Amino acid sequence: MVSSGDEIETLIATMARLPGLGPRSARRIVLHLIRKRAGQMAQLAGLMGHVAENARECLVCGNVTGADICPICEDPARATGEICVVTDVADLWAMERGRAFRGRYHVLGGSLSALDEIGPEDLRIPQLIDRIAEENITEVILALSATVEGQTTAHYIAEALAATGATVTGLAQGVPIGGELDYLDDGTIAAALRARRRF
Repeated sequence: MVSSGDEIETLIATMARLPGLGPRSARRIVLHLIRKRAGQMAQLAGLMGHVAENARECLVCGNVTGADICPICEDPARATGEICVVTDVADLWAMERGRAFRGRYHVLGGSLSALDEIGPEDLRIPQLIDRIAEENITEVILALSATVEGQTTAHYIAEALAATGATVTGLAQGVPIGGELDYLDDGTIAAALRARRRF
């Protein structure tokens, strides 16, 4: 049987493996939860158990939800004819935080990568093509990373969608709001210059 001290150390080590947490942060969080075990720790344990049992991918877009279809896909007001393609669920949630896009999403589940042996058949590209016809999509917005993998994926999708008749667009890249040129890398400055627009 594992002793209480070993269980606590195991919990700390497990939490330290979570993204954004290291051993020191995990130790602080575990100590905080132990002090608040009657309220926060019990509630957190219950919620984690419930989510572990009920969380699943939305059958339409690939978002994480507690039902077969996520609230975004079920919302009739989101049927705008626009679909925003993102790499993963974290990107979808980031777009939603900005509240700038009111259409629907499609989560690819990764990017094309020869190094990691991820090909088109490993991503949700066929489902995207099916959705364009089924949902009368007129514009596909590729909100993919400005990395080699992200841009390779974007070019592949743009070619795959050429026959659908939908307009394929990408997010603008360049100088962020509040950014100073002196602090930007050369690639960002070059992208901003290419994407310049009339005042």
